[in-house]
Amino acid sequence: MARRLAAGGVEAVALAMVDPAGVTRVKCIPIRRFEEVARFGVGLSNVFSVFLVNDDITSSPGIEGPSGDTRLVPDPASAVALAASPGWALAAVDQRDQEGDPWPPCGRTFARRMLERLADHGLELRGAYELEFFLGNRISAREAGEPDPIPAHAGPGYSAPVLADQEPFATELIRALETQGTGVMQFHPEYSTGQFEISVPHRTGIALADTNLVARHTIRAVARSNGLAVSFAPVVFAGLVGNGDHLHFSLWNRRGRNLFHGGDGPEGMTREAEAFSAGVLESLPAIVAVSCPSVASYLRLQPHRWAGPWACWGRENREAGLRFVTGMVGSRSEAANLEIKPVDGGGNPYLVLGSVVAAGLDGLERDLRLPEPTTEDPASLSAAVRRRRGISRLPSSLDVAIRELEGSSVLREAMGDMLFDSFAATRKGELAAFDGMDDEAVVRAHRWRY
Repeated sequence: MARRLAAGGVEAVALAMVDPAGVTRVKCIPIRRFEEVARFGVGLSNVFSVFLVNDDITSSPGIEGPSGDTRLVPDPASAVALAASPGWALAAVDQRDQEGDPWPPCGRTFARRMLERLADHGLELRGAYELEFFLGNRISAREAGEPDPIPAHAGPGYSAPVLADQEPFATELIRALETQGTGVMQFHPEYSTGQFEISVPHRTGIALADTNLVARHTIRAVARSNGLAVSFAPVVFAGLVGNGDHLHFSLWNRRGRNLFHGGDGPEGMTREAEAFSAGVLESLPAIVAVSCPSVASYLRLQPHRWAGPWACWGRENREAGLRFVTGMVGSRSEAANLEIKPVDGGGNPYLVLGSVVAAGLDGLERDLRLPEPTTEDPASLSAAVRRRRGISRLPSSLDVAIRELEGSSVLREAMGDMLFDSFAATRKGELAAFDGMDDEAVVRAHRWRY
């Protein structure tokens, strides 16, 4: 891998990990050190497992002070030469201790462990994150009292005029993603002010989350070359629709069959796919603390914004927390998938993936069944009808989400105490850090952190 990267003009590699706040942290090495570092890693203080989004540091059992170190060990299979960043590659890392053992709070290790448990059931997960982001001009960058950015568009959403205005950015982005092998499924101007969306091809296993890091870095680099700035923050302007990072996935057996199609369960799911989906639905209130982990997340997770704020499922229902996508007739054996709607750009893609798989495994092992699907906007139903049908609001604030998380034996057992406790500590730390701020201040504090 080192020789291949060097032959392609790579001079340096950014070793990337995502902290509990959803911020991608990097250490960089020259390409000549890649082989050595893939064996022995580079050092990183263990306190990065309790970093907050504002770079404050909290503590949890086993991570309580300046002592201690972890090693960032790149996975060579994850390395991608970045077409929009000449001379650079990005590689995802696993965190290990200095004895070479997995560092328990490592999100990538957690996700891979859950995928291995899924493989023990004879199943493989394929999927991708669907990225929404803000594009615009950052004014007086990084100065105190920084003004709001100037959006790259003010609508119409999904429109040809917006595309025409930002065609150079779109062309360069699609070219870069295609050239480096990430690929593009579709790209379009989105609904909110300055918002765009891009979908990438589905990957298998841990590569699903690795690709999220690569895609984000590529989008940032292309924006920079066009004199623009990018934000993946849950909300960029208070009161407007925010940025999702929706997770789409399907389950495949060893015979190469998509279990979300061709079964006799709801909407053609097989029994295994239904049980997995039912497990995710049951744990969704707790998963939200992982997938929507910031104070700002709950300015986005509101009814009528297609953010999926309801604990229910339905075919093509964009207000439901779980949207079942069948695809068009003739493509369903490949296309049928489940979308987790309440995921935003503040979520660590490894922790989100691992939590979803852990909940799905719980459903599989208990052979759970889905409730009746919801085809209406849940907000249009009376409270009595929602109660009767088992439809409830997902957490509407971070403190409620934390309580749901702490009550989840499924996620605690899956994560292990050290990861679970350190992640919960960071959520409580951010809840305290932003306590009493109005919506505008919360948005400003998070806008450029993701």
